[in-house]
Amino acid sequence: MSPGRPATVRFYLDEDVLGLAKVVASLRDDVTYPGDLGATIRRRSRPACPISRGEKDPEWIPKVSGFGWLSITRDSDIQRHPSHMAAVRAHNARMVALSGAQAIGTWAQLEILLSNWRRIEDLLAEAGPFIYTATRSGIRRQLLQ
Repeated sequence: MSPGRPATVRFYLDEDVLGLAKVVASLRDDVTYPGDLGATIRRRSRPACPISRGEKDPEWIPKVSGFGWLSITRDSDIQRHPSHMAAVRAHNARMVALSGAQAIGTWAQLEILLSNWRRIEDLLAEAGPFIYTATRSGIRRQLLQ
């Protein structure tokens, strides 16, 4: 069987939502996560993810931004870490943080993601840097400090 045409990765799901990442990446060829070995989905081949498991935010944010990917994380406290915010600003990162107590566990994270998926896809057209917070009830832009 042929490996298929190359997939275009557009979304990076951070290690802090690894369970969610594995579910979504098993269904979509445009999603990757740290440790992803790659896959062929609907005859599109996604390569292995160049981000290693265990990389800290200031390490992976520049890489993900350099690839032009939108990142999805559960790190809603990213704004409290000056080095993380500096990486977001310096590399024009585009990020969505699944937020709140309702974002604990793969099922709840999947519910938040799917509730906001069309809006998240729309963010691909928006230039960074930005961080949006997503909950079951919606998505809102955060101020970059």
